[in-house]
Amino acid sequence: MVLTVEQTRIPVTGVHRRYTKRPLAVTDALDFWSFAGAAANVAMQMMNPGVGHGVVESKVDSGALMKRPWKRARTTTQYLAVAILGNEKEIDAFREAVNVAHRQVHSAPGAAVKYNAFDRNLQLWVAACLFIGFEDSYQLLHGRLSDEHAESFYQSAAVLATSLQVPRDMWPATRGDFDDYWVRACAETRLDEPVAAYVDDLLHLRMINLPMRLVFGSLLRFLTIGFLAPHFREQMGVNWTAAEQRRFENLFVFVGFVNRFIPRFLRFGGSYSLMMDLRHRISAGKPII
Repeated sequence: MVLTVEQTRIPVTGVHRRYTKRPLAVTDALDFWSFAGAAANVAMQMMNPGVGHGVVESKVDSGALMKRPWKRARTTTQYLAVAILGNEKEIDAFREAVNVAHRQVHSAPGAAVKYNAFDRNLQLWVAACLFIGFEDSYQLLHGRLSDEHAESFYQSAAVLATSLQVPRDMWPATRGDFDDYWVRACAETRLDEPVAAYVDDLLHLRMINLPMRLVFGSLLRFLTIGFLAPHFREQMGVNWTAAEQRRFENLFVFVGFVNRFIPRFLRFGGSYSLMMDLRHRISAGKPII
């Protein structure tokens, strides 16, 4: 399958509305709304067969999304905070905690889909999806990045990969190289059973209780589909109209405007709180994940 960037990325039409001469970095994207596309990002990650079957077949119940959604959400968002804001000691501690869980995640002998959580190619795909999520949410809030800002933002995001097992030279060298990698990697995705059933549960929030699902379900489903590129929507069999795309874009233009009046420490506070929690866990000798 030959894909294009347009098929594998969501459209962002607005010009960059945030004027700054300094290089931008992924730390600039640690806004609360950066996590609006979290479910979509998990779905994208799982469309890589190795990642998808690894998650569905994992025996590590303590971090299972469908069984312990809030703990899994805390672990994932804390990993992102540590990768972006943490020092070398903190990143190493979190990586080792993740490694303990990952040692149990590998395919059984004779499995149709072979995978191992320490496979650097799978980890690169996960890191690439996370970068896409940060870049998409930043651009939806602030407008399309210039080539110069896009490059500095991208280079700073290499920590999303290197904080796992991915060596720096595996992270595509430039933003243009990343596009080439991304299109090729997307062409290898597919959604087969039982991963499709798992992703459908994720899309419909079946991991949370019914009252919360009734209150937030429609909004989160709308955000999830909006954060999926056409290639992934097609695989999931979901429809997305031009009117829905306009509503999605207008929502983020509105949020981006309101954000100008909200202090940074409030918009970014969640990430710093997660770092404080991690430092407490390390100093107290408590489990990190």
